Amino acid sequence: MKKPVITALAVALLAPLSSGCSSADADDEPLSWKKCPVEVRAAGVECTTVEVPLDYEDPDGKVIEIAVSRLASKNPDKRRGVLVTNSGGPGGQTLTMPATLREMGVPQSVLDSYDVIGIDPRGVGHSTPVTCGLKLTDHPSNIPTYARGEADVAAEAKRVEAVAKKCATSRTADLLPHITTANTARDMDRVREALGESKISYYGISYGTYLGSVYTTMFPKKTDRVFIDSVTGPGGWDASFVRKFGEGFQNRFPDFAEFAAAQDKNYGLGKTPEEVEATYFDIAGKLDTKPSPEGYNGQIFRQVTFDHFYYDKKLPELAEIWKALDTGKPVPKPDTDTEGEGAAAPSDIPADNYLASQMHVICNDSKWPEDVSQYARNVEEDRKRYPMFGAAGANITPCAFWPSEPAEKPVKITDRGPSNILMLQNLRDNATPLSSAREMREALGDRARMVTADQGGHLAYLFLDNKCANDIVTTFLVTGERPGEDIACKAN
Repeated sequence: MKKPVITALAVALLAPLSSGCSSADADDEPLSWKKCPVEVRAAGVECTTVEVPLDYEDPDGKVIEIAVSRLASKNPDKRRGVLVTNSGGPGGQTLTMPATLREMGVPQSVLDSYDVIGIDPRGVGHSTPVTCGLKLTDHPSNIPTYARGEADVAAEAKRVEAVAKKCATSRTADLLPHITTANTARDMDRVREALGESKISYYGISYGTYLGSVYTTMFPKKTDRVFIDSVTGPGGWDASFVRKFGEGFQNRFPDFAEFAAAQDKNYGLGKTPEEVEATYFDIAGKLDTKPSPEGYNGQIFRQVTFDHFYYDKKLPELAEIWKALDTGKPVPKPDTDTEGEGAAAPSDIPADNYLASQMHVICNDSKWPEDVSQYARNVEEDRKRYPMFGAAGANITPCAFWPSEPAEKPVKITDRGPSNILMLQNLRDNATPLSSAREMREALGDRARMVTADQGGHLAYLFLDNKCANDIVTTFLVTGERPGEDIACKAN
């Protein structure tokens, strides 16, 4: 899941885009490539749009636009085809991803092999964006809040019911039932047709791993090489997956505990990992009773900790936050501008688009329990299983009150299709835990090979310097060669 925690103290929105793409129907050729929106512009990147049906059951009805970007290969002798990308979320704008991958240091051999394609999924950014008309204070994050008991679940139920009602009555409510992963996969295939390609290769991260798995399940003969990094379960972000955030938190915590204990002189959080763990429960308990002057309560503290677990580079900042909360000193302001996050959306993209579009997909993709008491029982169960964050992952969300039922059954991921999928997974990922990736691996069967990397946090390829994992992925993207069996890469 792409860094989803958003609080009044730490805003984590994706960088917004402005309008300015040209338009072309999937049946028109050639596509008319023009300059990208100002916020997307980068050397060599061009943009267009493709029209698709809002409702694929009514192909002659209302159409929406899907925004597409392209970083074309400059080496026609080595060009294999197109590499369609997705930046996760759901709700992640992806027009910027081709340029971002180049900036991250994707090897030139990969850039030579493909035209790298970015697509804002339907409902997102420049692809006919949705809104719920939400203010940040209405719904700070789609990661559920920590529930101290049944009363917290009941109070949260009232709040998220109001959020769902706003989505039902927003100015884009007519789009609401049709923002799904299956429809996004259908849109991807329309883009493939518009590009004039018989097959596409794919590179998706986080939620994008589920989208890629759905696409290659629905259109198995249209996929060439499929690479998915930091993998969800085969049900995507459904009611069972969200409860795994508690598991992911527990898996990732030792990395932070070892980091903090090794620098006890700087942070004073504990001389051993066990002492750091005790400090976590102590700070959470104190803030449950009395929030800090900046407004940190126990819920925000736990959620900010979960958020900072995404990337190793955020661990020092997290330790400083803990130190301030533990000693009663002013809390440093979080760095919310990394990776383009924290900026305000341009006027033509709703300010709540990331959260709203993410909610649309999550709630539309599968059926969620509607009984509030079920969530209360889940919270108590997960509080015992995963005491650090389980009572958050199991808490109620707006999906319990979503105004529409799923338009179709969830896509069942199977092992039917070509054996052309490579999975990459960190062992200690807080957002997409290893157990979820293993479930996806089992569902895909011999279609996939999985590489695990002995490291923590979310995202692996080029985000962390694991030569074993990075080399396997690059070789696959350039040559199509995969390991003959699943491989475990050791820590550097």
